[in-house]
Amino acid sequence: MRRLLVIVLTLVLAVAGLVVLGFAGAFQFLAPDIPRAAELRDVRVQMPLAVYTRDGKLIAQIGEQRRMPVEWDEIPPVVIDAFLAAEDARFFEHPGVDWQGLVRAAASNVAAGGVREGGGTITMQLARNTVLTSERTLRRKLKEVFLALRLEREFTKQEILTLYLNQIFLGQRAYGIGAASQVYFDKPPKDLTLPEAALLAGLPRSPSRDNPVASVERARDRRAYVLRRMVETGTIDTAARDAAAAAPISGRMHGPVIELEAPFVAEMARLEMIERFGETALTGGYQVKTTVDSRLQQAATAAARRAMLAYERRHGYRGPLERLDPARTADPAAVTEAFRRHPDRGSLVVAIVRAVRERDALVELRDGVAVELRWEDLRWARPALPEGALGPVPQQAGDVLAAGDMVCLEPFEEGQYRLAQVPAVGGALVALEPRDGAIAALAGGFDFGLSKYNRAIQARRQPGSSFKPFVYSAALERGFTPASLINDAPIVLPGGSGTEEWRPQNISKRFYGPTPMREALVRSRNLVSIRLLRGTGIGPTIRHIGAFGFDSQALPPNLTLALGTGQVTPLDMARGFAVFANGGYRITPYLIEQVTGPGGEVVYQASPPTACDDCPGREPAPRAITAANAFVMTEMMSDVIERGTAQLAKTLGRRDLAGKTGTTNDRRDTWFVGYNGDLAAAVWIGFDQERSLGEEEEGGRTALPMWVDFMKEALRDRPEHRLAEPAGVVRMWVSRSSGYPTSAGSGGAVFESFLENHLPDTRSVETTDAVGGEGVEPSTGDDSLF
Repeated sequence: MRRLLVIVLTLVLAVAGLVVLGFAGAFQFLAPDIPRAAELRDVRVQMPLAVYTRDGKLIAQIGEQRRMPVEWDEIPPVVIDAFLAAEDARFFEHPGVDWQGLVRAAASNVAAGGVREGGGTITMQLARNTVLTSERTLRRKLKEVFLALRLEREFTKQEILTLYLNQIFLGQRAYGIGAASQVYFDKPPKDLTLPEAALLAGLPRSPSRDNPVASVERARDRRAYVLRRMVETGTIDTAARDAAAAAPISGRMHGPVIELEAPFVAEMARLEMIERFGETALTGGYQVKTTVDSRLQQAATAAARRAMLAYERRHGYRGPLERLDPARTADPAAVTEAFRRHPDRGSLVVAIVRAVRERDALVELRDGVAVELRWEDLRWARPALPEGALGPVPQQAGDVLAAGDMVCLEPFEEGQYRLAQVPAVGGALVALEPRDGAIAALAGGFDFGLSKYNRAIQARRQPGSSFKPFVYSAALERGFTPASLINDAPIVLPGGSGTEEWRPQNISKRFYGPTPMREALVRSRNLVSIRLLRGTGIGPTIRHIGAFGFDSQALPPNLTLALGTGQVTPLDMARGFAVFANGGYRITPYLIEQVTGPGGEVVYQASPPTACDDCPGREPAPRAITAANAFVMTEMMSDVIERGTAQLAKTLGRRDLAGKTGTTNDRRDTWFVGYNGDLAAAVWIGFDQERSLGEEEEGGRTALPMWVDFMKEALRDRPEHRLAEPAGVVRMWVSRSSGYPTSAGSGGAVFESFLENHLPDTRSVETTDAVGGEGVEPSTGDDSLF
């Protein structure tokens, strides 16, 4: 017997020695790949990027992870007891590796023929979750064991548990108990109750499936398991367990509430933050204050959507989103599935038609609310036919709708809806503060979820006649005046190599003879603009326009420039018109005003150049044009609103507005860009894939209503603001028919404004193109570029 005991002891020692040697050899082999324990101190706390308006409204939280780190003294005992009972009851006893658990797991894995259980401690989970991969291999498990042992040597148990509770994934993008307690219970960890702590402690096994937002039943089962373990470990009694198990569970997710819908703005902020701060932008807990005003942003979004929906109503109904078989409309599951296939878009809500009567229809919204669609709310829906044609005017509701139709509705009054459709047309609005270029509001399309294409900054389109003010501004500097007469008559110009002659026309297809320059801008006369550009010179004009901030490479070096054939974005146009609004300074648009770090420290503060010559503490913006030029151009564009193509803007009842409509060839793009001293805004409507908007669609009809709708709210309660007349402007009476100076009592006399260095005089000699009244012969040196 003694001999047998010696043999057994020898074998045990030999096996133990082999195990020790094996572990030593494994450690030496794996040591180069095992991270240093100190690297855990370098694991950065990850918190999402928060984007706010200037007035503090939350626009977006962007990032894959939510983290709100807590200190040891902020973690209540009930949380510690719950997690230890669920994950590692012997945490304060083992050296980082629970050998009993490993043996149990090994036996289970051998029986299963593969890796099924990990036998991991909290220390091992911390190692795995922070600096190791989660692959289920023996190599990774050994590295996990070695790192856990190293952690226990270099950290206290308290530090390890604090790190673990701050790093563990608990579902719904929440990492750590700080974030999880806010996401699920809307409270800090120190206020968690026993049932809440037990619920969180049950999540690490399968956080994405077991959290209460994903499944209340699974969350309840896991909570019951943790409570049972807490009884077994002696931290609670059965009475506390039963009371906690009976507590209700909410499946609602808490957290910061998005207060303003501005996804295009949020995406712009995200991209700029990545450019400024790199990979940490979305995880560093930065808070971004943008220049956007929440009231103006709401107005911009609403105005853009209303304008696009109004266009859709003029061009016919394309039919329902889907038509369910009437037999299936009584099946709640089928109806729920149909709603799931058709999310709400923009301002539109989806409904199912339940019944159709002669002059109205009954529909049901996603939440089961019944709505009556009146005849006046659906009578617009003539069938949309190919090539922009319209079908017959509907005579009864059945001509438009049928039971089972899944349709879009537009809310437009309290409790009232009209039939609508997701717009096929695109649109954009951007508003700047002329003083320094701050983006006050921006709408890049109808619905960000439908298309992330931001038309306000990405759609490079022809601006049409809305570009003419820049050409006219250049002409003022070359000697033309608002009183200069330019002949509005047919013109034939040679085309390029092998192309037909160019015969431009006015949109009215009529000609009006000698026309004052002011009147030509007010009436948007194309032929006058071409002659004006030819008289100014293409080269000087492009250089002049470049000073507004436009890319000269995007401007055609030929006479079509006069008709706005360059490629610009709505933001470009708003920036250009801001020069007229602020008295001649070129500002640079910007969106991010301030960035603060997770501790509230300011890490970036915008300091944009400002429209001023002497502004203490601010960098002056460069001059693009003289103050006198900006003033005279503003006066001329005020007449566009007062008696020209933008008279709809008179409904705002203000005298400080100026702007210009624009419509491109074949009516592919419609624009209005306008301003006062406080705000410059550009609006555009067109198709992303360029095609005609329709025969009667023009800037004044299609785009201008969006601008008016926005400005009505944007300028509400603001006093009128128009820059005072600067030095360098001279006013005198001139003859409307000749452009020459005259007396106030003369027939046809008008009181006109001039740049002081370009006054009309009696030496004017009209050219063959009737460009006269200002004593300047047309420049032809650049016309060869056409």
